[in-house]
Amino acid sequence: MEMPKPQQEHKWLQRLVGEWTFEHECPPGPDQPPTKFTGTDSVRSLGGVWVVCEGRSHMPDGSPALTIMTLGFDPDKKHFVGTFIGSMMTYLWIYADGQLDASGKVLTLNAEGPAFADPGKMVKYQDIIEFLGDNHRTLSSQTLGEDGKWNRFMTAHYHRKK
Repeated sequence: MEMPKPQQEHKWLQRLVGEWTFEHECPPGPDQPPTKFTGTDSVRSLGGVWVVCEGRSHMPDGSPALTIMTLGFDPDKKHFVGTFIGSMMTYLWIYADGQLDASGKVLTLNAEGPAFADPGKMVKYQDIIEFLGDNHRTLSSQTLGEDGKWNRFMTAHYHRKK
């Protein structure tokens, strides 16, 4: 088996490689102020075709929050693919059909997962990575409502450590 040759999409993912700090907000519920979190994200490359993002922060109760995101590009399917897991959840999120927008700045990753209000029901989610510059990116998460509209519930700002 020969080593895969990195495509343009793989090279895009390599922009994530490095050490980052982040802060993000999550609204805990209706009519409540958003909860703010800070942490770090260490992103490494696997062979120039995958990236592994390891996030570290704390939950509101002070317990550690650890996350791992894997991202790659499947040239046969012509989609970005990956996974997301976190120490605060038991669900394995699978990104099966991510796409880069025409500007080359926004990667939208589609997934399906348990609904917040009804864990027995599965709904559509998107995680969106946007580069605002080489040293500043965002990660936003949203879910598709029953009304057919996307509802953003989290945005994190990442800044590359100098």
